[in-house]
Amino acid sequence: MTNPIADPGHGHSPAAWTAVVIMLVGFTAGTVAFCFEAPTLVWISSALIPIGALVGWALSKAGYGVKGPKYSPKAH
Repeated sequence: MTNPIADPGHGHSPAAWTAVVIMLVGFTAGTVAFCFEAPTLVWISSALIPIGALVGWALSKAGYGVKGPKYSPKAH
């Protein structure tokens, strides 16, 4: 059995999921734009990666992180 105090949560929170989805969309769109040789879209898509990190940080600070008051862990 896992000790819940020692378990860091591994990012299973709305903040982490939102950040990862935004960054994956940016990475995927940038890769597709690169294949179609659209440098402007590559740079616009690459801007989504730090934006995703900032959104995740902001949601974590708003209480949607692993140890936040608005987060409810799900049983696996």
